Amino acid sequence: MNPGTGATDGGRHGEGSAQAFGHLVTGGVDVSHGPILYLEGVTVSFDGFRALDDLSLTLDDGELRCIIGPNGAGKTTMMDVITGRTRPDAGRVFFGQTIDLTRLSESRIAQAGIGRKFQRPTVFETMTVFENMELALKTDKGGWASLRAVLDSAQLGRIESILVLTNLRDAVDRVAGTLSHGQKQWLEIGMLLAQEPRVVLLDEPVAGMTDAETEKTAELCLQLEKQHTVVVVEHDMDFVARIARTVTVLCEGSVLAEGPMDAVRNDPRVIEVYLGR
Repeated sequence: MNPGTGATDGGRHGEGSAQAFGHLVTGGVDVSHGPILYLEGVTVSFDGFRALDDLSLTLDDGELRCIIGPNGAGKTTMMDVITGRTRPDAGRVFFGQTIDLTRLSESRIAQAGIGRKFQRPTVFETMTVFENMELALKTDKGGWASLRAVLDSAQLGRIESILVLTNLRDAVDRVAGTLSHGQKQWLEIGMLLAQEPRVVLLDEPVAGMTDAETEKTAELCLQLEKQHTVVVVEHDMDFVARIARTVTVLCEGSVLAEGPMDAVRNDPRVIEVYLGR
């Protein structure tokens, strides 16, 4: 794998060439010669502690990957690096062949097609489910445009399909603050999908959910597969076993093991540092 050095954003802090970023958006993501997401030798240190230690990881287009590991293994830091919240001290992070994520700001990474749902749902609790979805649509968010916005049939249809997918069709007119915890998680996932990401990062999506909500979330993740590249960070091993194709185990900032769930679950190293606890 040898990602190019094509379009950038003019420096490590994501400010610079508008022309380069225009190429990113109009040209799309080039996955013709490799994975859609590629991390190589990524190292991140905080006050002498190595949160990521020479981490290398690849994800194929349309893949559903589960990331597991003990607390402090580097899972959240890895997602922070991918989304631009944290800049690596060393290593490369590419979206497709040409988009160097270490040179883009958080907002431009999101615009390029990488979306993330954090552990705690963050929705507009005083607004209805529909209004939350309307705000999340990938449209011009300028003040004048927002005031004049009238959804067309395609946009309404997109909201409808996402609400069906996320089990919220019957809650469309409910105020988001009245939803259950699980429903708020689904709403945030729906808002993320409204932005049409190529890669969806889900950080502990079933934490705090009931068994029934967890099962529906598993079904949702499986439906997202192939339509998006989905990365799920989760501690619920029954949930991971339900959806996993490939599981990556992180420990002390690097990959300890990787493979099908059965192989990972029976790996003595994984049992020792994680599953045996």
